[in-house]
Amino acid sequence: MPGLSLGDTIPNLEADSTHGHIKLYEYIGNSWAIIFSHPADFTPVCTTELGRIARYVDDFEKRGVKLLGLSSDDVESHAAWIPDIEAFSQGSKVRYPILADPNREIMVQLNILDPDEKDEIGKPLASRALHIVGPDKKLKLSFLYPSKVGRNFDEVLRVVDALQLATNHGVCTPANWKAGERVIIPPSVSDEEAKKKFPHGFETIDLPSSKKYIRLTTV
Repeated sequence: MPGLSLGDTIPNLEADSTHGHIKLYEYIGNSWAIIFSHPADFTPVCTTELGRIARYVDDFEKRGVKLLGLSSDDVESHAAWIPDIEAFSQGSKVRYPILADPNREIMVQLNILDPDEKDEIGKPLASRALHIVGPDKKLKLSFLYPSKVGRNFDEVLRVVDALQLATNHGVCTPANWKAGERVIIPPSVSDEEAKKKFPHGFETIDLPSSKKYIRLTTV
């Protein structure tokens, strides 16, 4: 089964979770969403990651982003694991749901099983996948990490800011961009259009080619 590609509509997943039964489209509603998978409960890297996300819940909520964890264990295991996560996060509560997927049905739908990582009975575990989904239920950005490498959630926040800025203002973000810095006007926007769209102005960067394709502005 091929994996999801950018722009694909994510499946309308349905499963039990630590917050009850969830139907994905209803859960997302008109919000953005992040679905992040983990190989298994009570594993060290996963515990650090879910603890870090717990500390960032307010930051994601400010951006209108709903969080949804996914791990290849049942709800009872997730519930027993949460106190460990909260202890590691120095008291931040796990306020987001964690989907149960003991039969790997969701992971097969998302094509995120790691063929090199298996549980004690030889079944493949999930990779560290993270999907950012827009209100239109389409995949906007995806990270895929091996099980031994933890994710950087500062980067996840940064790309959420960049995606939302690009969507809301029709701009691009340069390398290493951070919230508040200047953005790029796409080449498809003429100078005349740019003057109307960005009345406070923009800077065109001089380049050896004399092509004026890097125009920086603020939004």
